[in-house]
Amino acid sequence: MKTVAIVDYGMGNLRSVAQAVERVAPDHAVVVSADPVALAGADRVIVPGQGAMPDCMRELSARGGLAEAVRRAAAEKPFLGICIGLQMLFGHSEEGNVAGLGLFPGDVRRFPEAAMVDRSGVPLKVPHMGWNEVWQALPHPLWQEIADGARFYFVHSYYVEPARPDLIAGTTHYGIGFASAAARANIFAVQFHPEKSAAAGLRLLANFVRWNP
Repeated sequence: MKTVAIVDYGMGNLRSVAQAVERVAPDHAVVVSADPVALAGADRVIVPGQGAMPDCMRELSARGGLAEAVRRAAAEKPFLGICIGLQMLFGHSEEGNVAGLGLFPGDVRRFPEAAMVDRSGVPLKVPHMGWNEVWQALPHPLWQEIADGARFYFVHSYYVEPARPDLIAGTTHYGIGFASAAARANIFAVQFHPEKSAAAGLRLLANFVRWNP
């Protein structure tokens, strides 16, 4: 039986992610773990997360060998980042002025207050919370059977700004246009929460479990 490991670094909605993966992949073992050995032995790895970037990076680094195990997983096997799990892939975050894992070039930035109005001029709240459209910026197996412009569920005050446009796999508009999905080789990561995104989110998770990059 193949294994999907969900990285437990003390932050985030691990159980809801695990339940969603179990629903779409009943033929897989789903393991929630902070053990680098478990990550090394898994067939694919998911890094979910909620909360502040400094806390997430601190907790990841505090668990012996876990940060390096995540880096190795991102280099070797199908890898999915969710929310903070996307932001951590980048080099630097304005939230707390902290370094990320540095796997993708670019930065994590806060939504600019001056731009936070909708197309009618109505002020927008930060955090960006709720359903919004995701426009597919490039063809990818994880978009299979998901309509361009499908709606997913977001909760975030910061967004990623990739240094290379070819990393952008999906975009969303909230006051500004921003990258809501990024991809390279065996890595796919999203700002939204697929586990909270009804049918489209479950389809993305199902696509990930069957993805062989």
